[in-house]
Amino acid sequence: MSIFSRLSDIINANINSLLEKAEEPEKIIRLMIQEMEDTLVEIRSAAAKCIADRKEHTRHIEHLEREQAEWARRAELAVRREREDLARAALSEKQAITDRIEQLQDEKQALDAQLEKFNEDISKLQSKLNDAKKRQRSLVIRHKTAHSQLAARKHIHDDRIDEMLFRFENAERKIDRVESEGEAMDMGRRKTLAEEIEGLEGDDRIESELEELKSKVTDEPKEKDDV
Repeated sequence: MSIFSRLSDIINANINSLLEKAEEPEKIIRLMIQEMEDTLVEIRSAAAKCIADRKEHTRHIEHLEREQAEWARRAELAVRREREDLARAALSEKQAITDRIEQLQDEKQALDAQLEKFNEDISKLQSKLNDAKKRQRSLVIRHKTAHSQLAARKHIHDDRIDEMLFRFENAERKIDRVESEGEAMDMGRRKTLAEEIEGLEGDDRIESELEELKSKVTDEPKEKDDV
């Protein structure tokens, strides 16, 4: 692919469309930037050669214009000396130089037009390159942020759930262990004398309260039957 064909493709490329369709937008825009930079180098190199050719044409035209003036002077001198043959020959040389100057001027104008086109293309490509670099930075930042957020959310989500489950299970295990220890301590254990007496005292208090309640109920006057 020639430099001009590639340049046209780049300038006419829709970056947004390319990135939307790309599976790896960061990679695509990185390749685009590399292609733009390489193409920009080639265009600047071609423009530099064009400038050098233009300068060479300018110097050549100036040199030929001096020769043209010299042959005009010689033709005039020959006429003054009544040497029409020499005057005719001098004018012929002058005309040949004039034709060559016109040809070089046409080529110089073409070089000027080419330089103007180079300048326009470089400006467009530089604008595209700047835009692509801005988008590259934005894409990299967005990509890193998205990955960081996703990783953080996964990490927080997984860790919190795992931690909660671990705490719950650990608490259950501790309660089971304490209950088991209590049950194990009661296994095969007979009540002490003090504990048995305390039990009797508790029974006496209940019996005493029961007697008081029965006495209270008995002492209350009975309601008369309706006549």
